[in-house]
Amino acid sequence: MSDTLNDPRIAEGMRAQMALRAKHLAEGARQIGWKVGFGAPAAMEKLKLTAPLVGFLLDRARLASGTAVSLANWQKPAAEAEIAVYLGRDLAAHASRDEAHAAIASIGPAIELADIDCPPDDVRAILSGDIFQRHVLLGPRDATRSGARLDGLKARVTRSGADVPVPADLQANTGDLLDIVRHVADVAAAVADGLRAGEFIICGSLTPPMLLGRDEREIELALEPVGAVSVRFH
Repeated sequence: MSDTLNDPRIAEGMRAQMALRAKHLAEGARQIGWKVGFGAPAAMEKLKLTAPLVGFLLDRARLASGTAVSLANWQKPAAEAEIAVYLGRDLAAHASRDEAHAAIASIGPAIELADIDCPPDDVRAILSGDIFQRHVLLGPRDATRSGARLDGLKARVTRSGADVPVPADLQANTGDLLDIVRHVADVAAAVADGLRAGEFIICGSLTPPMLLGRDEREIELALEPVGAVSVRFH
């Protein structure tokens, strides 16, 4: 799956992204996870991708569920309701689906906040800036759903009190979660220190990304029966 790095846009963008990561780590930040972006079928087709783009998540980007965030200085803020997959063991490159399944200790709801500050069709620039990443908020995690077991899960997304349609198939817009984990493991092994136990992956938006207006009040994702995560705006 790391063959995606043969794409010059991706190779150049990931080199720049890893330089940004190294800078943050040298300043004292700690990596806590990974993210994927542009994994929806339409987005992949538009950008001529064979797999989602991969970025990193730092401890300083994490906010507690329910935090109030100011969007005053953001260029084009967006929110994504996602499933977070938590790793209970290291996962090497070229892992099988069975190995990926065994590595996933739990899952839970997550919200990512992004700021679209470069052209959304410039793959190199998107990767260089860590795929617009600004914040991540995590909800409760469910260890009974190890291996990314999704049966019986229902997602409800609300935006300032109004329901946002979510596909019944929670992988319709993200792609297969096990394949996402395997892909991230490949990329992480190729460009960084690999995919490690204790890290998590936010696996892409369950709905089309929600562009946020200045009058936005709140986004909530309830992943039933696991629990909910929310973010407020001011």
